[in-house]
Amino acid sequence: MNKLSIVIPAYNEANTIHLILNKIMAVDLLDDIEKEIIIVNDCSTDDTAGAVANYCAKYPGVNIQYFEHELNKGKGAALHTGISKATGEYLIIQDADLEYDPQEYNDLLKPICKGFADVVYGSRFMGSNPHRILFFWHTIGNKFLTFLCNMFSNLNLTDMETCYKLFNTKLIQGLSLRENRFGFEPEVTIKLSRIPKLRLYEVGISYYGRTYDEGKKIGWKDGVRAIYCILKYGLFGAK
Repeated sequence: MNKLSIVIPAYNEANTIHLILNKIMAVDLLDDIEKEIIIVNDCSTDDTAGAVANYCAKYPGVNIQYFEHELNKGKGAALHTGISKATGEYLIIQDADLEYDPQEYNDLLKPICKGFADVVYGSRFMGSNPHRILFFWHTIGNKFLTFLCNMFSNLNLTDMETCYKLFNTKLIQGLSLRENRFGFEPEVTIKLSRIPKLRLYEVGISYYGRTYDEGKKIGWKDGVRAIYCILKYGLFGAK
C-alpha cells in the first residue's frame, strides 16, 4: 500500500495546528493511500510543541512524526528536515495554518497515481474553487514572481509560490536544496525544471488566505529574496 508523507513546517501555530491535523485526518485518500504526518517545529516561541503533544496524546493511533529545531531557521529549513524524514512514496507540503484545504489532496494525487505526473502544483489562480479576496499587491507580486521564474525555468506555471506541491518522494529527496526561508519555492521549481523528462502538472485549488492580524508571516523582504533566488538559480545556474 502506498503512503503519502505530509510535511508540515510549523512556527507559532499553536492556535491552528490541531485544526489542520483534524482536517488531514478527515481526508480519505484515493487508492487507500496511507498518511504519514511529519511536523517540524521551527523553534516556535508559543506552545506549538504542547499543542502537538496534546494532539498525539488524544489520538495515539495517528501516524505523526515530530521534530524540533533548536534555533529558528526558516520555512525552507523546516521543509528540508521534513523531506529528509519522509518514508512515503509521495510527499506533499502542508502549511500549519488553515489557508489550504487537505480535502484537495486527492485532486493533486490523481495525475501522479494515474501515471501522468511526477510533480503536481496546486494553483490558487486557476479553477473554480473558492478564493478569499485579500491583498492586491500580494497577488501582483505572486504573479510577477511566477512570471520571472517561468522565464528562467521555461515552465508555464500559474502559481510558483503555492504551498501545495506534491512530489514523488525519491525525486524531491534527490534534489540538493539550500534555501532556508521562502526562497525554497523558486529554488525547488527551477531545480525541478532541469530534470530531463520531468512531468509537472498543475491543478486548481481553493485558498482561504489569512491577514497579518490572523497570523500571515510572509512579507516584502521574502519577495526580494525570491527574486534573488530566481536570478541565482535560474539566470546564473547555481547548484
